[in-house]
Amino acid sequence: MWGELIQEVRVAQTGVQILFGFLLTVVFTPRYADLDTADQGIYIMTVVLGACATGALIGPVSLHRLVSGRRVKPQAVRWASRMTFIGLVLLLATMTSALLLILRVATHDDYVPYLVAAVVVWYLVFWFGVPLWTRHRYTAR
Repeated sequence: MWGELIQEVRVAQTGVQILFGFLLTVVFTPRYADLDTADQGIYIMTVVLGACATGALIGPVSLHRLVSGRRVKPQAVRWASRMTFIGLVLLLATMTSALLLILRVATHDDYVPYLVAAVVVWYLVFWFGVPLWTRHRYTAR
């Protein structure tokens, strides 16, 4: 189970690190100063969420390194699994707020919250709905 979990974390970790790295550069662009207070607030929240998601998704690697050889693998797998789940939720929040900010700046239209909500539903279906349905449907009782 540990090997599978670490493989899953590698995929999510790469995505969140790329997104977080990109977010860190935005504040240094000339356009940042033109953002209104609300958009700057969304940006700051997005960066904080990205930092938290990065920490949660790197956590299992640190956990493994610090407890390796201590004969606590079942407990380590449980904690790493929890960290990964929290990281995915934070990644969802990061992507949602980044999408909100980008669409607000790009369009200034009233339909932006609905478009963002639709994308969030899309993420929820494929990240959580389908896996939970599959677990329920195909797990032997």
